[in-house]
Amino acid sequence: MGAQERQLHPDKSPRHFYGSEIRRLRKANGNMSLARLAKIINYSVSHLSRIEGGESKPPEGLSELLDSAFGTDGHFLRYYALAKREPFPDKYSTFLKLAATAREHSSYTLSVPGLLQTKAVILAILQAGEPFADPTEINDWLTTRLRRQERLYRQPSECRYWFILDEYALVRPIGSPAVMVEQLSRIEEASRLPWVTIQVLPLAEGVHSEMGGSALTMLKTEDGSEVAYEEGSRSGTLFEDSQDVQHRQGLYDLLRAQALSPGDSGAKIRTSVEGFKDAARRQA
Repeated sequence: MGAQERQLHPDKSPRHFYGSEIRRLRKANGNMSLARLAKIINYSVSHLSRIEGGESKPPEGLSELLDSAFGTDGHFLRYYALAKREPFPDKYSTFLKLAATAREHSSYTLSVPGLLQTKAVILAILQAGEPFADPTEINDWLTTRLRRQERLYRQPSECRYWFILDEYALVRPIGSPAVMVEQLSRIEEASRLPWVTIQVLPLAEGVHSEMGGSALTMLKTEDGSEVAYEEGSRSGTLFEDSQDVQHRQGLYDLLRAQALSPGDSGAKIRTSVEGFKDAARRQA
């Protein structure tokens, strides 16, 4: 017996309705499997599955392929006009799902990236960001973030990581000097992993393309598709359209060019470690 297909919710949004129409017409055409349809239109099964489930926005060009496969004379093209304008539902949870299986993970962050944060720094950031949250909520968020880090250290690595850290993250204290020594040492240790590259974007570079936000992440998923995620302090936006993703990839490439080399970045991190060690000794 085959695996039971997940329930769809066509009334949730135009995007979910678009996906439900894919399944309806598959079933109406000889109970066609998703894999069979993916082969007909030369598409990734996993990507098509996410679109059918309403998790991913249908990309430009897919509607014509579906109309041709089903002989539906512009049916999907008409619904695409609505689906493409819909803000991404549950965008952060979808981003996390994609990040959990991504093959390449590249990011720029103004502060220490979540995947590299120590427990003490995670707690400090959560408590500052959500000062009215219940301690149980804080603990749940802490546990979730620590669990996300496990993949980074798993061997053999399933993903290639590239982190660009603003120098701001190396000099702004979070907690005591001892907490910062632990945090910066963690970053330095991670940089020695063969599948991790860390660069520092120096303050001396001045203005750059991401000064308007706090984080930009580029993912290459396991099916080879690419997405981008821009995050502020209270909101985020997931981009799937190829033009949007390519635009942000270009911005990320500029950040790489502005950042210090991995070797010089390591030296910059060690200098910050020594500075906080001196501060810790003065406090002792």
